[in-house]
Amino acid sequence: MVALFLYRVFLLLYRLGARLISPWNAKARQWRRGRLGIFERLEQVLGGPGTEKKPLVWFHCASLGEFEQARPLLEKIRETHPGHRILLTFFSPSGYEVKKDYPGADAIFYLPLDSPGHARRLLAIAQPQLVCWVKYEYWYYYLREIRKNDIPLLLISGVFRPGQPFFKRWGSFHRGMLACFTHFFVQNESSKKLLGTLGISGQVTVSGDTRFDRVTDIAEQFKPMPVIEAFVNGAPCIVAGSTWSDDEEELDHFANTHPDIKFIIAPHEIDEAHLKDIEKLFHHTVRYSTLVKGPLSNTAPNTLIIDNIGLLSRLYHYATITYIGGGFGEDGIHNALEAAVYGKPVVFGPVYDKYIEAIGLVDAGGAFSIDNALELEDTFNQLLKDAAACAEACKASRDYVYSNTGATKKIMGYIEEKRLL
Repeated sequence: MVALFLYRVFLLLYRLGARLISPWNAKARQWRRGRLGIFERLEQVLGGPGTEKKPLVWFHCASLGEFEQARPLLEKIRETHPGHRILLTFFSPSGYEVKKDYPGADAIFYLPLDSPGHARRLLAIAQPQLVCWVKYEYWYYYLREIRKNDIPLLLISGVFRPGQPFFKRWGSFHRGMLACFTHFFVQNESSKKLLGTLGISGQVTVSGDTRFDRVTDIAEQFKPMPVIEAFVNGAPCIVAGSTWSDDEEELDHFANTHPDIKFIIAPHEIDEAHLKDIEKLFHHTVRYSTLVKGPLSNTAPNTLIIDNIGLLSRLYHYATITYIGGGFGEDGIHNALEAAVYGKPVVFGPVYDKYIEAIGLVDAGGAFSIDNALELEDTFNQLLKDAAACAEACKASRDYVYSNTGATKKIMGYIEEKRLL
C-alpha cells in the first residue's frame, strides 16, 4: 500500500530530523530525551505486561492546548471512578514539559513514536479499559492496535474540515484510521455532516468543546493576585497573552504612546533572547520576576512582561481589553476562551479561521480581528473610549462562553450509559 509506505517514510524522516537538529534545538532535544528508556519507565509505574492491575483510562494529547480540552473529562472520571488509574501521554514537549508533574494523572509520559512494536508494547503495559484521544492526532499503528484489542476509543472535542485528508479522493489511508474509533464527540454540526459523507453517522455526537467547561472552572475558582492588582492600580489594562514577535511588533507603538494604560505581555516563548527583544520594543517595562521581589524605586513602568509559565488564565481577569497572540502566524491564534470567560473584549490577528470558538466570538460581538497595527489601535481606542460598546462586547464574550458549556457532561453520559468504565 503506497500510503502506508509513505507513512513509514514520514516516521523515519521525523525521527532522523529530530536527531539531527537536537544538538541546537531544545524542543527536539527534549522530544528525544523524553523517550529514552520509556517502556522501562512505563513498566516501573504501571507494572509489566500480564501483571494484575487496577483498571486504567488512557488520555492522549498532542500538546498543551489539547490537554486543556482533556482535563475536564479526565478530572470528572477521576472524581467519579477513583479506583481507575489515569495514563496521560503527550506527543509534544510543549505539553509534556509543562504538565509532567500534573497531579491528576497516575502516569505522564511522552507517546513513543508510532510503530507496530511500540503500539503493541504500550498497549500490553497499560492494558487500558478506555482510550480518549483529543481533537486530533491520528497515529496509524496505535489506532490499529487499539482496535485489534477491542478497546473503546473516543475522540473528544473533534473538529473536521473539508481540507483534511479524510475527505480527499486519495484519503483512504486516513479514512481507515477513523474506522478505529468507537465514537466521535465533535464540536459542531459541520464536523458531524462531514463525517456523514464518509458513512460515519450513528457513532457521532455534537457535544461541543470541553474547553468551555475548563475555562469556566478556572474563572469560578479564581484567586486574586496582589502583585498584579498593585501593578494595574485601577488603570485601564490590556493583557496580551501567548504573543509571538509579530504580535508584539503590532502592540508596541500603542503601549509606548499610552503611558497611562497598563500593559501585561505574556509571551508564548519565555527564553531570554525573546524577553530581551520585548524589552527593546516596549520602552517602559518590568519583568514579573523583578516585580514580585518588592516595590520598584522611582520608575513607573507601564508594561509588565510575564517571564514564567502558568499565570495567563488568571491575568485576563485584570484586563480591560484582551489580546490573543498567534493571529499573525500560519498556525493561528491561541486560546481565546481563557479571556472571554471573564467577560472581556477579545482582539486578535487575521488568522483565526480554523478556530470555531474565535469565529463564534466574532459573530457574537465579543471579539475583533485586526489586520495591522493601525486597526489594532483603532479597536483599542474605540473600546477604551466608548463605555457602552465595551460593556456590550464584555457581555457578548461571557454569554458566548457560558452558553456553550456542557460537553463534559455529554461525554460522561455516554461513558456511563455504555458502561465503559
